[in-house]
Amino acid sequence: MKKVISSKKLISVIAVLSILVCTISAFGISANAANDKVKLYATDVYFARYGIRGTNIYVQTKANPYQQQVTIHYNPLNGEEWKDVNASYYKTLDDGSRIWKAYITSYNTEFAIKYVADGKTYWDNNNGKNYKDEALGAAAIKAARTISYGNTYNISATLKNLAYNKDVKVRYTENNWKSYKDANLSYTSTNKDGTEVWDAQLTVNGSNLKNFEYCLSYTANGKTYWDNNFGENYDYTYTIHR
Repeated sequence: MKKVISSKKLISVIAVLSILVCTISAFGISANAANDKVKLYATDVYFARYGIRGTNIYVQTKANPYQQQVTIHYNPLNGEEWKDVNASYYKTLDDGSRIWKAYITSYNTEFAIKYVADGKTYWDNNNGKNYKDEALGAAAIKAARTISYGNTYNISATLKNLAYNKDVKVRYTENNWKSYKDANLSYTSTNKDGTEVWDAQLTVNGSNLKNFEYCLSYTANGKTYWDNNFGENYDYTYTIHR
C-alpha cells in the first residue's frame, strides 16, 4: 500500500512538472515570436569623443496597432543602472513596416529593445546577448558616417555576410542626380558578430558639394539590397562628429 501511495505522489509530481515545463515553453515561444513584431534594424554612430558615443538606433516593427511604444533599454556605463529612452516614429517602409528612431549617449553601447503594443510587451534582446556597438538587425547593409579629408570622403558600409561572392557599390552624383557614377567598395574587415566592413574613397569637386549625394547597393545570391537612407540618400553632411 505504501508503494502505491508513493507511486501516485510521484505521478502527481511529474504531472505538475510537466505543466510547468509546458508553461515555460509557451513563454519561450512567445518571447521568440517577438522578433516577428519588433527587431533592431540598424545603428548609426553620430558622435564619438573621449570614449563617449552618441548612437542613433533604428527599430523595425511589423505589427502596427493603434497604440504602440518602442523603448531602448540601455547601459550607459558598466556598473551603473540601465536607463530607458523612448523611440519616435521615423518612416514607413514599402512593405508597411515602421521604422522608429532613438538616440542614446553612453560609454558602453549595450542595449535591448522593448515594444509594447495593445497592452502586450515584447523584447528584442539579440537572443539574450543584447546588442553591442554598431550592429545590424533586419538591414542587409547600412552606411556608416563618413570621415572626410578635404574633398575626399571615406565611404564605409557594414553588411551581412550573405554569400562569399558579393558586389558592393556606392552610387553617387555631383549634380543632383542629373547623372551619376558607380564605384566599388572593397572588403576591409570582419566584426565579432560576423558582419563585414567595406570601404571606398570618393574625391568630390568642392564646388559641387551641395549637389553631392550617394547611396549604397549590395548584391549577393542574385538579389540586390539598397541603403538610400530611407529614401533621402546621404550627402556631405553625413559625417561622424568628433
